Amino acid sequence: MCLIALAWQHHPRYRLALIANRDEAHSRPTAAAGADPDDPHVFGGRDLLQGGSWLQVSSQGRLAAVTNVRAGLNPETAPRSRGALVREFVRGTMSAADYLQSLGADAPQFGRFNLLLWDGDALMFGSNHPRFRMDAVTRGVHAMSNGDFDAPWPKSGLATRALSAWLESPASQQASAPLPPRSNDAGLAMLLAAMADTTVAPDDALPDTGVGLELERMLSPPFVLGERYGTRCSSIVLIGENEIAFVERRYGPGGVPAGDTAVTLPLRPKIG
Repeated sequence: MCLIALAWQHHPRYRLALIANRDEAHSRPTAAAGADPDDPHVFGGRDLLQGGSWLQVSSQGRLAAVTNVRAGLNPETAPRSRGALVREFVRGTMSAADYLQSLGADAPQFGRFNLLLWDGDALMFGSNHPRFRMDAVTRGVHAMSNGDFDAPWPKSGLATRALSAWLESPASQQASAPLPPRSNDAGLAMLLAAMADTTVAPDDALPDTGVGLELERMLSPPFVLGERYGTRCSSIVLIGENEIAFVERRYGPGGVPAGDTAVTLPLRPKIG
C-alpha cells in the first residue's frame, strides 16, 4: 500500500472511513479482495508471493493496513514481509496496543513499514523507521503514505481533502440508509475518482526520499501510472456500528480497469 486517507471518530455514521491505493509491480501475483481461504471472518486482498496482505478486515471487528516507507533506492534485505503483520493481526485477538508493544523487539526484522491497526475500539499507528514507535491515532482526518504519519505530501493532501469533502456531502449523511453495497454506487464515485487522480505534483512540493527527482515526480500523484509498476487497486472501507463496507477497484498496466469487488460484512458484537 502506498496511500491511505482515513477519518477516525469524525462522522456520525462511520466510526472509521478509509480510502487507499496500493502501488506495486504489475507482475507481482495478487488475489483480488475476497474472503480469506483460511479464515472466513477475514476479507481483503492477498499477496500470493509472500502470503501477506496490504489491507484486510475481519467481521470480528478488526482492520489492518500497511504501507512501505520509502528511503532511497537500495533494495530492502529484511528477512520478513511487512504484509505478514496485516495477516497476523486481523486473525488475532490482541488489542492493537498490545500487538504493537509485542512487535517492538521484532520490528527491525520486517521491511520498513507504517502500520495501521483497529481492534474494534482503538485505532493505533506503528512504524519501524527510522526506529520503532507507536501511538494512538487521534480523532479526525489523517494520511499515511510512504513517509511519516500525516506527512504533508501532495498526494496525501489530495486524498484527505477528497475524503473530508465526501464525509461532508449528502452521500455520507444518510445515516439511516444501508452502507453502499456496490462499487458503482453514485455515492462512492467521488472517492474513486479522487484516488484515480494522476496529477503530478510541482517540483517544489515533492518530498525528498532519496530516489531522485524523476521518480519522485512519477510517484507523486495519488494514482501512479506505469506499464511495469503502478497503482494496482483502490480501496474504500467504511465501518459503521453493525457492518463493514469494503470496495476494491483493480487496475492493470497503464491504469486499465481490471474489475471491481464490493461487499458489506456484518460486524459481530464485541464480547467483554
